Amino acid sequence: MTVPVIRSLTQGDAHLFDSLRDPGLVGRAAFGHRWATVADGGEYRPEWTRVALRDGVVVARAAWWGGPEDTEPVILNWFDVAEGEDAAGAELLRTTPWSVEYELIVPPGWRDLPAVRAAAGARIAAAEAAGMKPLVERYRYEWTPADGLPERPGRLVFREEPDDAVILDVLRRVHSRTLDAHALRAIEGPGGLEQAAQEELDFFHWCPSPRSWWQLAHTPDGALAGIHVPARNPGGPCIGFIGVVPEARGHGYGYDLLVESTHVLAGEGATSVAGSTDVGNVPMAAAFARAGHRVIQERVHLR
Repeated sequence: MTVPVIRSLTQGDAHLFDSLRDPGLVGRAAFGHRWATVADGGEYRPEWTRVALRDGVVVARAAWWGGPEDTEPVILNWFDVAEGEDAAGAELLRTTPWSVEYELIVPPGWRDLPAVRAAAGARIAAAEAAGMKPLVERYRYEWTPADGLPERPGRLVFREEPDDAVILDVLRRVHSRTLDAHALRAIEGPGGLEQAAQEELDFFHWCPSPRSWWQLAHTPDGALAGIHVPARNPGGPCIGFIGVVPEARGHGYGYDLLVESTHVLAGEGATSVAGSTDVGNVPMAAAFARAGHRVIQERVHLR
């Protein structure tokens, strides 16, 4: 068997990406997404897309994604391997110049679907063989006006906070006790709690939505309850962040914050709103369900 040739695509041979026959059981293709370069009206850059070719045939492919202004990819969200080509897929990932997270998209309840479980397992095994490790599994939600706009509980007072230093301090307080796996990973690193808070703030600024949408929430007596950030990322309107400070927990305020974010985005004309939370974050998952946000995908994250 010949050794596979691994390389990036160019605009001239971008068609090679679609030459790999894939049943579309997992990944973006399973949800109707189409791979296309930015030049062809898509989201991907050929120089951030790599293939493994054996005797000129594509046996593995991977596409890294970034926003329009990003100079490097921010995530790997498309990775497929042909049957029996797990080693080629692992080598493709192992030799990539970018060290970013891999997000595998799977349908809800994917472990109960044998063919889907096998397809996901092949990709996860290849990623692990390349040196990646599982980080977290997350629910991906969607809300549309057809789901009904949840009534505002009316327990909190919301106002804009224009000072990033104040926002950063609130984020530190939120993450001082958190269930979020990405925040916990940052906290365990050399940057600690400061790094976790700064990563959230950097994400808020990365989103091309108005700064005025960021709001702090207080109880009627003026005590800080938390922060919510309705946002718009390159894919559309989303729940950017929901956080309750530790001293205000136990009252279900995460639901109030989520409802307010949904109202803000609906008021801006959103026809759908994306959201996500870790599978293990039971309180936040319950809030999404109560607010009418439906689980439409699950996502497996590896680093």
